[in-house]
Amino acid sequence: MIKTIMDTTEIQAINPFSRLESLKVIDGILWILVPIFGLVLGITIGVLVIVWLEREISAGIQQRIGPEYAGPLGILQALADGVKLLFKENLLPSRGDARLFSIGPSIAVISILLSYSVIPFGYHFVLSDLTIGVFLWIAISSVAPVGLLMSGYGSNNKYSFLGGLRATAQSISYEIPLTLCVLSISLLSNSPSTVDIVEAQSKYGFWGWNLWRQPIGFIIFLSSSLAECERLPFDLPEAEEELVAGYQTEYSGIKFGLFYVASYLNLLVSSLFVTVLYLGGWNLSIAYEFIPKFFDINKAGKVFGTIIGILITLAKTYLFLFIPIATRWTLPRLRMDQLLSLGWKFLLPISLGNLLLTTSFQLLSL
Repeated sequence: MIKTIMDTTEIQAINPFSRLESLKVIDGILWILVPIFGLVLGITIGVLVIVWLEREISAGIQQRIGPEYAGPLGILQALADGVKLLFKENLLPSRGDARLFSIGPSIAVISILLSYSVIPFGYHFVLSDLTIGVFLWIAISSVAPVGLLMSGYGSNNKYSFLGGLRATAQSISYEIPLTLCVLSISLLSNSPSTVDIVEAQSKYGFWGWNLWRQPIGFIIFLSSSLAECERLPFDLPEAEEELVAGYQTEYSGIKFGLFYVASYLNLLVSSLFVTVLYLGGWNLSIAYEFIPKFFDINKAGKVFGTIIGILITLAKTYLFLFIPIATRWTLPRLRMDQLLSLGWKFLLPISLGNLLLTTSFQLLSL
């Protein structure tokens, strides 16, 4: 009887410790999941804002009204379109490869979503501050064309397959100049980390932006990122007049919606990297003696400063987004031979020359 009482007492003493350990495990899992879900929620809202902005700006350029019925000022129109695609029927090609057909859109979206993990939205506000941040983005973004090619091949449609091949050729052609521009920035900042690149620009304020130190690289990066996002004048993989709808021809419902989301996710991540690499990131970039002390966003542990940094990053990003949106209604579409000639015969040699010039200046400054 005494032994039984002792055993019961020991079990009761052990139980609180086991509960405490389980609570610590749950707390650790929550601290991992909350930033990820918060980032995904923020990205989703950002994409909805981009869709609304593009429709409003496009309507203004073409002197149309634009969305105005779904919600105030039509801000819920993109959400209504997403709900509509969610409830539409998913059709599968009768003779296509169902696995490739289904996996393709997922690869395109997931590869772009992973790129957001290395983007610093503010001081110490980055999901993963890696020492090879910009090159991880390039490596991950190189996987997206594989999903497009799988989609085109799995559709068992010649037009879709041709669209997938065009998307792959276009991506390969413009990834090389883009990578050389990123390499020039990392050499200039002495680090491929996205956080270190922003910090290197903050030393000289507005005039320390890489936009002024790498103007040729900025133009090449802008052109290459438009081609990577398949935006006009580089939207050949989904040119309606030539290829019906490219690799998206056989898609419907939520799978088509994934391609639609992927294009805007890619546009947003490209604009964020332009902000980080060339526009000073989260830094206010004006003389600090004219700003109250509580606007100092470079002090760690300040919630208000972090929020200000995030707002500055997003403001620069969305101001830059006006360029690709306006370009869509300004420039005509290139032919396939013109697109490849621009990438291989012009942008590649110029970006290589820019890299060699940057390397020479860095060596002379040592």
